[in-house]
Amino acid sequence: MIFQRPNLNPDAQWVLAQVEDLRQRLSVQVREPGQWVGLLRRVSFARAVQGSNSIEGYNVSLDDALAAAENESPMQATAETWAAIEGYRDAMTYVLQLADDRHFTLDESLIRSLHYMMLKHDLSRSPGRWRPGTIYVRNEATGQAVYEGPDAGLIPGLMAELVEYLFYDGADRPPALVRAAMAHLNLVMIHPFRDGNGRMARCLQTLVLAREGILSPHFCSIEEYLGRNTAAYYDVLAEVGAGSWQPARDASPWIRFILTAHYRQARTLLRRTEESERRWTLLQQLAERLRLPERTVGPLFNASMGLTLQNERYRLAADVSELVASRDLKALVDAGLLEARGEKRGRVYVRSKDLAAADDEVRRSHRSTIVEDPFELAAEASRPPTLGL
Repeated sequence: MIFQRPNLNPDAQWVLAQVEDLRQRLSVQVREPGQWVGLLRRVSFARAVQGSNSIEGYNVSLDDALAAAENESPMQATAETWAAIEGYRDAMTYVLQLADDRHFTLDESLIRSLHYMMLKHDLSRSPGRWRPGTIYVRNEATGQAVYEGPDAGLIPGLMAELVEYLFYDGADRPPALVRAAMAHLNLVMIHPFRDGNGRMARCLQTLVLAREGILSPHFCSIEEYLGRNTAAYYDVLAEVGAGSWQPARDASPWIRFILTAHYRQARTLLRRTEESERRWTLLQQLAERLRLPERTVGPLFNASMGLTLQNERYRLAADVSELVASRDLKALVDAGLLEARGEKRGRVYVRSKDLAAADDEVRRSHRSTIVEDPFELAAEASRPPTLGL
């Protein structure tokens, strides 16, 4: 037996409906034909790769995460960290390819293959193979064992049950967000691999959601949110897991946590789409006023958000030669939009104070208050109105 999905109380159903509404609104916005949508899509993918790996201690800058997403070389990451980032990038890229594959089949072999992609750089971690024995999750700070996975002999049966759960198509089939959340929880608790279980669980959750087709798969992940709220993520897993394999325990705290994560991430992405559209328009107007080539707008879009430009990255983004890229970058420096740092092949370009100020203005004009806890909002919505005297 694996962990069973809990019944959704009225508050959870209300939050679920709000998340679905936000996803529908976001879906409409990211179907716009503007070039900024593609740029935002790549940055969102990079943030997901960055967030999921940060949970495991593989920390990279957004610059390097974007370099991984675009198959470029890193600026700062160590060899070990970069190997982990590239492995996760490969697995997630395959997930995106599977999102609309009409021949798609989810089985244990696919899960093992995705795991192999993630950890193929270190064969000592048995990528793509079920663990052979007992496994413990330890507190990094104290070394204390905080969770013991089920017996290794149970893994094939438990994973088969998990796949069967995801294929279930009965009348009481749970909503996609709940199915994906339970897939995440069960894989983490089964802990079928020697290493990389958390990354594989988060990847599986994204795969389940990507297959729904409601939203571009680049925008359905909550891995960025989990990377920024790692302590809360670990706390709720510890609460539900209670130290050992106990699938009869109530998964309600986990569902509440995941629905909250989806709500907050969707609100964040909606705000970013509004900012991105406005940012693109302003940069187009700025390039026209300064008589800069239109091809400079895309690289300026990334730079305005604080990302670093190199000649190589500019060439790829603008599809120009090295010579043309050098001329464009010099023109952007001369126009006061970029600042050059370093010499020769080590030279990079960062946004100027004026460009940073313009971006701050864009963010301020679209900044909105994000509800701390959507379940508190659900509770308020369910209270009967009070009559003033």
